[in-house]
Amino acid sequence: MNVMDTLRERGFLKQTVYEDELYELLGRESVPFYIGFDPTADSLHVGHFMQLMTMRHMQNAGHKPIVLIGGGTAMVGDPSGRTDMRAMLTKETVAHHVECFKKQMARFIRFEGENAAIIVNNADWLLGLNYVDFLRDVGVHFSVNKMLTAECFKTRMERGLSFLEFNYMLMQAYDFLVLHRKYGCSLELGGDDQWSNILAGADLIRRKEQKPAYAMTTALLTTSEGKKMGKTQKGAVWLDENKTTPYEFYQYWRNTADEDVEKCLKLLTFLPLDEIAALTAHRDERMNAAKERLAFELTKMVHGEEKAEKARREAIGAFSGNADTMPEVTLSKTCETVLQALVETGLAKSNGEARRLIEQGGVSIGETKITEFSAPLPAGGFILHKGKKVHLKVTRS
Repeated sequence: MNVMDTLRERGFLKQTVYEDELYELLGRESVPFYIGFDPTADSLHVGHFMQLMTMRHMQNAGHKPIVLIGGGTAMVGDPSGRTDMRAMLTKETVAHHVECFKKQMARFIRFEGENAAIIVNNADWLLGLNYVDFLRDVGVHFSVNKMLTAECFKTRMERGLSFLEFNYMLMQAYDFLVLHRKYGCSLELGGDDQWSNILAGADLIRRKEQKPAYAMTTALLTTSEGKKMGKTQKGAVWLDENKTTPYEFYQYWRNTADEDVEKCLKLLTFLPLDEIAALTAHRDERMNAAKERLAFELTKMVHGEEKAEKARREAIGAFSGNADTMPEVTLSKTCETVLQALVETGLAKSNGEARRLIEQGGVSIGETKITEFSAPLPAGGFILHKGKKVHLKVTRS
C-alpha cells in the first residue's frame, strides 16, 4: 500500500502540495524526507507523538527519515502557535537535549539497516552563515507581503513580532534546501501549524534548484473539543520516565475520553483498523477495554513491555483497592500533614492547589475524607486518594 493511503485512512493527512505527483513518487521509489524537532527541552513529549508515528509509517514503507534537530533555529525561536517570544538556548543545552532525543526516538524509528534514519543539526550550517550572503541568496526569493499573510505571523502581529522571529521562515526553508542538496531530500513533513514554513521550503527549492520538492502536514493531536492533548495538571506528558512515570503515562491514556479513543488508536498505535473498529464499536462500559489497550500499547512503545505490564498492574490495583499492586510512594521524614503529602507525592503542584483539593472534598486517606489542611498523617502506611481516579500506597521513611 502507498504510504499516503496508510496515513490518510488512519487520519494523519491534513495538507499537501502537488499531491498526485507526490503520491506517484512515494509509490515508485524510496524518498528521503525530513521532520524538524525543536530541542527546547531534554525530553520529547506527547505533542511529538504524531511526528514520531509519521516517521515510523514512512520508514516502514521504505522511505528514509532525516531527523532535523533545530539547534540553530532554536536560538531564534519559532513564532508558530506562540503569543510570546521563546527563550534562546545555549549551544551546550541544545547538545544535551539532542542526546536525550536520540535515545527516545530509537524506540520509534531505526537508526541501522535499510533506510536507516539519520539525525542532523541545523546549527552545523546556520551558525556559520554570512548574513548578507544569506539575504542575497535566500531572502531575495521571499515576498514580505506574502509572508505576513502566513498564519504563524498573523497571530503574532497584534502582540508584536520581533525581526529575529521574522527570520524563522527563511531559516526553515533554507534547512530544506540544504537537506535537498546534501541528501536528496525532497519532502518535508510536520504538524499542520507548520504549513506556511514547510511550504516556503518546498517553494524555495523549486525556485532555486528547478527541481521538485513537496510539503505534507499531519493533523495536530487534539481532543474532540479541539484542545491539544498531552497536558495534565502537572504539566506536559513527557516520554522521559523521570518527568512522567510509566504509571502516570499509562493513566493519562487510560483516562482518554470515550469519543477520542478510536482516533488515538488509529493515530498512535499500529493495531489493524478492523481490530480498532471492534474495540470501539460499543459506546458503553466496554470502551474501557479499548482505553486499557490504548494505554498499554503506548506505554509499551515508550517504556518497554515490562514497565507497561507493571503500570497496568498498578492501575488495576489502584482501582480495585489492592494495595499489593498499587503504585507506591515513600514520604520524607519531614512530611507531617496531608497538605504536605499532596505536594510531595506530586498529586498537587503547590500548597494552594492542595488546599483547593481538600476544600472541594477530593482527598481521602483510606475511607476517611480529609477536611482540615493541617490534618496529620497516620503513623504507618496508608492509601491516599485524589478524587476517584488517583490512588497511592504511601509509606513513611
